[in-house]
Formats: sequence, structure tokens, C-alpha cells
Amino acid sequence: MYKQYFGFTELPFSIVPNSRFLFQSQRHKEAMVRLKAGLGEGGGFAMLTGEVGTGKTTVARAMLRSLEDNIQAGLILNPTFSNCELLEAICDEFALNYPQDASLKQLNQTIYQFLLDSHANGIQTLLVIDEAQHLSAEVLEQLRLLTNLETESQKLLKVLLIGQPELQQKLQMPQLRQLAQRITGRYHLLPLNDQEAAQYIRYRLDFAGGESNMLTNKSLKYIATQTLGIPRLINLVCDAAFKQAYSVGEKPVSHASVQVACQEVMSFQTSFQPPQAQVSPKPAYLVYALASVIGVTIAALSYVFTPTLISEHIDAQLAQQFPPKIETIVEQQVMPESLKSQLSLSTDLEQGIGELYKVWGFQPSVLDKLCLKESESAVSCEKLNGSLQDIRLGNAPVLLTLKSDGIESYAVLHRLNEQSAQLLVGNENIELPLEFLTPLWKGEYHQIWRHYWNISLKPGMQGEAVSLLDRHLSHVLGEPLAQSDVYDQVLKEKVKLFQRWQGLSVDGIAGKNTLRRLEKVAREDAPSLHLAKEQA
Repeated sequence: MYKQYFGFTELPFSIVPNSRFLFQSQRHKEAMVRLKAGLGEGGGFAMLTGEVGTGKTTVARAMLRSLEDNIQAGLILNPTFSNCELLEAICDEFALNYPQDASLKQLNQTIYQFLLDSHANGIQTLLVIDEAQHLSAEVLEQLRLLTNLETESQKLLKVLLIGQPELQQKLQMPQLRQLAQRITGRYHLLPLNDQEAAQYIRYRLDFAGGESNMLTNKSLKYIATQTLGIPRLINLVCDAAFKQAYSVGEKPVSHASVQVACQEVMSFQTSFQPPQAQVSPKPAYLVYALASVIGVTIAALSYVFTPTLISEHIDAQLAQQFPPKIETIVEQQVMPESLKSQLSLSTDLEQGIGELYKVWGFQPSVLDKLCLKESESAVSCEKLNGSLQDIRLGNAPVLLTLKSDGIESYAVLHRLNEQSAQLLVGNENIELPLEFLTPLWKGEYHQIWRHYWNISLKPGMQGEAVSLLDRHLSHVLGEPLAQSDVYDQVLKEKVKLFQRWQGLSVDGIAGKNTLRRLEKVAREDAPSLHLAKEQA
């Protein structure tokens, strides 16, 4: 409809997953790196989770396009299979012949022979399953059994599971413990922040042959705010905005058309917040609030204040126009009313712990939210006291306990650098300088970590749990991986080395204390607290 009118070579905001349109945000880059590493040598399973519309399928398709020539891949969409139906779907995807009404054994044999033949020809096989949260526990276990065929160094079949957060909860079921332990790479894809959302929209406009300034900065920020940074919703709103502009003969698209489109699309979404009349934009409101305290002109306050509380709802150009000058805010110790308001809505500890689980990519149960240290869940929670340096060393998101005006509230710390911290406070992403965080936080925080072992491991034992122990120890110690799954003298020496490093009793036995400490230190599949460029 509007393609020719605006001069596009193709429609820029189709919701059909298309890897050519993949916008490589920092989170998408991290997802690709983490999943490829998990599917590397020795890996069997990797998992990508995220809320509906965050771009999981698009990331997966981009991965498939970038595979090396010696990797053959199959993609299964929307699976609701029985055991036999899953194996039949795998055979169909790789064009394997099998008898009509084939038994489970016949299908397994067909797939096993195919994997062996492929390996003999130097070809690695990858199976990608989208919407994997719909698979039953029985079918997921059948999938695990398929990956049992392996050489001394690698699995003959590697599997990438893609699903909504419920998939994480499903893998905490006791009968799926072995599968959960085999996942060597995982990533939870969060929505785009406001700067990324603006870049995403401009990228798609450029890619489709349009001009990146077809939408104003004000409109870009409005779209990002109302859609909560979810790419699919951004596409729907932008598509509706261009249709609206075309229908009234506008070029470029006005902010009024964007508002109409947003109302049209987002009114059907539970996350939609209708715009309120006669309310000043957030930056202006904060400036006026500070003006009454600091007593300087509005223009000067705009220069001073805007960067000190940078939510992920701030336009990149606006941040450049008003460069940071943090000292004045810190000296005055003035807390903006917007932050006070958010903190007043974040006083429920269980809700805060639930948000922490979601940042990790887990769907928490009622018991998980109670933060029981000795929980039977696949994830443990613990209350601690420490410093920002302790949190930096842990390099994983935590839940901070904040205190202001006698009120205790909670915020998930999910990014941290030398100057500032990014917090999830209620439904807001807020960035503030560390000096501004200090008066609010006195050192209390909650952390979570994954369980991998439920029994002590000793020399002479053999099996998957031992292989996992060796992999984690080799990772943290920088030692080479073992070529067997036996708890031998070499592994015992690794355990003793780790115990000395951690100040534990040195006996070479991986008991409860040693394993819990290793779970906290290794954290191969934990979300990073630091951006990848900061880790380099």
C-alpha cells in the first residue's frame, strides 16, 4: 500500500522472521556468541529463551545462515508431537526414508544411521526446535536420548531449543534433570532499550531503501516507550504509522500519525499505557522538579540533570545534547520524584526475586520467590551482604535492597560499569551514577545460581555428572578437558587445585561445599553483568 509512496524497495516492518533484517543489538550479539559457544566442541544442547516477539526465531535463522559448510541443519516449528511424531518430523526434515507406521525403534535406528553416515563424511548435524516450551517432558527426554550417540570429542547430533520463559521452568522438572545438565549454552533475550529501538527502526528503514529520518526522534522514543522495546510490536506500530500517513497524504510521517497507530495496535496489548492529556514529557518534568531545589535556570538544569538518571527511555541524540555533569546532583543529594515513585511501587521482595529470575531466563515458582537457600529447585537463591566489588566479581545480575525515606524497596541490578549501574525498578529501566546509588544501597542483595549436582562425586565414579564436573573445573582453572567420563587421578588433582584456590578443605572429593562453590564460580550459562565490549 505505502511501499511505492515512500519509495521503499520492500516493506520495512513485516513481522515475518527474516534474518536479512536482523538488527544486531548488543543483546543479539551476545546471544549469537553464547549459543555458538554452547554448540561448539563437546556441546550437545543450547537454549534461547525470551518473551513473545523479542526476536528469538530471527536470531536462530541468522545463526543458520552463518553456519559453516560442514554443518547441516534442520528446523522444526511449533512442535506439539508425541515421541514417534517427533522422530518422524526429524526424518522428514532431513529427507530420511522410513516405513509407514514405523515403530519408535525403527525411527531411532534410521536417525542413528543417518548421524553416523554424516559424521563419517565430516558433516555435523544441528537440529533447531522453535516454540520448544510446547514439548512434553516425555518428548524432551526422547530428544535427549537421541543425543547419546557421540564420539570421544563431540556429539553427533546437536540441538538448539528456542522457547518462551516457560521452557526454563519445564526444565526444572525432576525427570528432565539430565537434559538440563546437558545444556552447555543458554541465553535469555530481553527487549530492546530505547536507544536500541531507535537504531532498530532506522536500520529497517535504511535496509528497505528508505531514509532514516522518516520518523522524528520524538516519535522514535514514543514508539519504544509504548511497545516496551519488543521488536514485533515495534514492527506492527511502525507499519500502522506508515499506513496512516499514506492514507492522509503525509510525507514524512507525523507524530500524530504515530500516536494514532500506537493507539490502534497497542490497545489490544496488556502492556499498553494510554497517553494522559496535559502531562509534560519526563525529562522536562524532572528538570522543573530539580529547578525548585537547586535554584538555577531551566536551561542550566537541562545540561546538568538529564544524563544523571538515564533510563532506557532516553533518545541517543538527547543524551549527546546534554552531556553528563553528575557532581551537582550528587552534592545536593536530591532524588528525582520519578525514581521515588518507582521505588514506592517496588516494595514486594517476592516480586523482586521473581524479576531477578526472569532476567536470568527462568520462570519462577511460588517457592522460588521465597528465596530458600536449600531449595530442591534447579536454581538456588541466597541473601548476602557485600560491596559492589563483590557483585562485580560474581558478574551476574542480583537483586539490590534499597532504602529511601524509611521505605525498603527492591531493584534488579542487571548492568554495571565503572561509572553507573542499570536497574530494573518495577517496569522501568533506569541508569544512574554509582555515587547516586550509594545513599540508597547499604550492601544487602539477593543472588541466584544454577544447581548441577545433587550428590557428592568421588574418585572412581563415572557418568555424565563427572563429565560436567570436569568441564566446569577445566573452564575456571584453564585446564584441558578430559577425554573420558571417569573420576580419575587427573580430575582429583583438578578438584584439589580448586579447593586450595577457594580456601576449602583439600581432599580431592567433590562434596556439597565444593560443588556449591563451583556452581557459583563457573556460571557458564549465567547472564553477564557487564557488556561484552567491557569484558574484552
